[in-house]
Amino acid sequence: MKALVYGGPGLKSWTDVPDPKIENPTDVIVRVDTTTICGTDLHILKGDVPAVAVGRILGHEGVGTITEIGDSVSSLAVGDRVIISCIKSCGHCVNCSAQLFSHCLGDEGASGIGWVFGHLIDGTQAEFVRVPYAENSVHKLPEGVTDDQAVMLSDILPTGFEIGVQYGRVKPGDVVAVIGAGPVGLASIATAGLYGAATIIAIDLDENRLARAREFGATDVVVSGSADWKEQVLNLTDGAGVDVAIEAVGIPQTFTMATEIVRPGGNVANVGVHGAPVDLHLENLWIQNINISMGLVNANTTKMLLKLVAKGKLPAEKLATHHFTFDQFLDAYDTFGRAAETKALKVVIAR
Repeated sequence: MKALVYGGPGLKSWTDVPDPKIENPTDVIVRVDTTTICGTDLHILKGDVPAVAVGRILGHEGVGTITEIGDSVSSLAVGDRVIISCIKSCGHCVNCSAQLFSHCLGDEGASGIGWVFGHLIDGTQAEFVRVPYAENSVHKLPEGVTDDQAVMLSDILPTGFEIGVQYGRVKPGDVVAVIGAGPVGLASIATAGLYGAATIIAIDLDENRLARAREFGATDVVVSGSADWKEQVLNLTDGAGVDVAIEAVGIPQTFTMATEIVRPGGNVANVGVHGAPVDLHLENLWIQNINISMGLVNANTTKMLLKLVAKGKLPAEKLATHHFTFDQFLDAYDTFGRAAETKALKVVIAR
């Protein structure tokens, strides 16, 4: 089969590799029908995730059809159309029992690390993929949900909702600011209303992305390159600051921005993947009684979000802005890597 293989920082290739095989009785093999590229894949290619070995097949998002099942798999069958979750779940360890799938203690990849696809084991940017702990790590698709919608449920929709909205403790009537209107930021914007946010402010350098943010539920937008960006945000809160500031970029400047606009007693939810240290100004923050949260998605809300997508309650398909075939994988990476220029949100790659 062919797959997108990591060759070290800055190096990747769409090349021939061996087909995956069932290794454990809880495995399934999935023919990948649709996949996509995540900002985390770009971090890997920059060398920000040294645990990714040269030769690893990248990708942790995908929708496909089961072609083979392990001997212990009883609730799935060949031919089932499924979403591949970006997070493994053995289903029985103490962390999985607590819905903390991001720290599944199953030994696939590494014990205690839930994100294994395209990280510690071969991923989904391939024609076929082996899925461990399959009965807990894939979700059967109902009729009527398209691949464009479904692939957004592998990672970005649950990430934006769980790590942004839930960890940020959004509650009815809140003013929420989302810094970074990329795919995960838009997922936070789209799901903040589920918990009753009254005002949702999108903050970004890119005016095109801010225009798109309104389509996902942003009530207000602020261009972060403006000299008075902070004053614009505070003016939308009567000067008090936002109840919840969601950081969805992953650079020191945007994390600092989040801490500058949150009100006393508010919440800063860091969703972005950081490749460099961030200064935490406790000398200023300690007196403000704010909560700072961060984390890796557990994907424990995927089933619920899938129901909302199936009923047209979440506009998942709007995240798909560019489409490619598998033999255009390198073009897809180029387009996604130049998102500011190409106006890409999520690039969808299908057979």
